[in-house]
Amino acid sequence: MTIDTSGYNCPEPVIMTKKALRDKPDSLSVIVDNVASRENVTRFARATGYSVSETKDGGKWILLLTR
Repeated sequence: MTIDTSGYNCPEPVIMTKKALRDKPDSLSVIVDNVASRENVTRFARATGYSVSETKDGGKWILLLTR
């Protein structure tokens, strides 16, 4: 599953991520387009037990959250 939070400012990307993780998927890709969202989504994901790896794609980051 992938969610695209581009164009949203915090806390909206974290809220969108939280909703997507409600069913506890094994993995989730989150696309963010600013540093604050990248840091906050990463912090939230790690606090809820997910590992996070990131890939930069132009002006966006793709965060892969895995259990």
